[in-house]
Amino acid sequence: MKTYKIAAIPGDGIGGEVISAGVEVLHALASRDGKFSFSVDEFDWGGEYYKKHGRMMPENGRDLIRDHDAILFGSAGHPEIPDHITLWGLRLAICQPFDQYANVRPTRILPGITSPLRRVDGPELDWVIVRENSEGEYAGVGGRAHQGHPIEVATDVAMFTRTGVERIIRFAFRLAQSRPRKHLTVVTKSNAQRHAMVMWDEVATQVAAEFPDVTWDKMLVDAMTVRMVMKPESLDTIVATNLHADILSDLAAALAGSLGIAPTANLNPERAYPSMFEPIHGSAFDIIGKGIANPVGTFWSSVMMLDHLGEKPAANRLMAAIERVTGDRRFHTPDLGGTARTADVTAGVIDAIHGANA
Repeated sequence: MKTYKIAAIPGDGIGGEVISAGVEVLHALASRDGKFSFSVDEFDWGGEYYKKHGRMMPENGRDLIRDHDAILFGSAGHPEIPDHITLWGLRLAICQPFDQYANVRPTRILPGITSPLRRVDGPELDWVIVRENSEGEYAGVGGRAHQGHPIEVATDVAMFTRTGVERIIRFAFRLAQSRPRKHLTVVTKSNAQRHAMVMWDEVATQVAAEFPDVTWDKMLVDAMTVRMVMKPESLDTIVATNLHADILSDLAAALAGSLGIAPTANLNPERAYPSMFEPIHGSAFDIIGKGIANPVGTFWSSVMMLDHLGEKPAANRLMAAIERVTGDRRFHTPDLGGTARTADVTAGVIDAIHGANA
């Protein structure tokens, strides 16, 4: 029997609640399947760790998780700690050194959930957003000088390398090629950002020649927000920069019904390092401890993790269980307009996993 070694990092806020639910579901799935198991190591890194130690994770933190098969991550963000410290001290401190350069965020309207769009002409909303996850606007290049003085200056430099742009666009074309519609939309802002974004456009054109069976188009990021709302059926696979895709994927999650259901995978496609899987809803301190956090984003992220680990039948089984539960309004948490609790949704998914037709 194959045993997968998983590093669980709950992080802050409701991260502990949803990661606990995710681990419970993973063990139930392994029990149902009988062909693999999970060995889960939990790491208490995050805001509370920072308050005790002055850093979000130990200095040797990455060494402690480097040999795991995958990482299941909750959230980073603490009301008593500046956001740039929590983000750069934990999530980005893992993503960038582990070269998890492909952030993949699927979006579709699950059964029983109503999109704010209400009606979609043509195929139901079904997108995958590919976010460049290692450089660009979040490269961390910049600084501040003369702080507190009228002449204070601050810079954040968006750094794009041809290698970085080529590999994420090629990844997106391959992903689009694997999907039924074989369609990719490349998002930039090359009318105003006339250097790096023009390079994105040029690289996209060059890489497209390698994928003659993929139809592609390109959009300016501001126009893309309009297209996502007004013509969602025209989109399938989308690739954009670190900042642009960060924003667009939150819009996509909202259009699908709730941030609480949205998953993401931070992939190192070459598998030189472990990849990390996380819900995108954040730490949500306003509901911490109330037992009403929506765990579906974590469950769906676990589906992506299982796919990445090569356990496709188990991934399909978990996705079917998720859809069965979201299709029953008794299991809708408050973010979806219901009254269900985290434990209710978790129990419902586990029951569905063990169901006769699972």
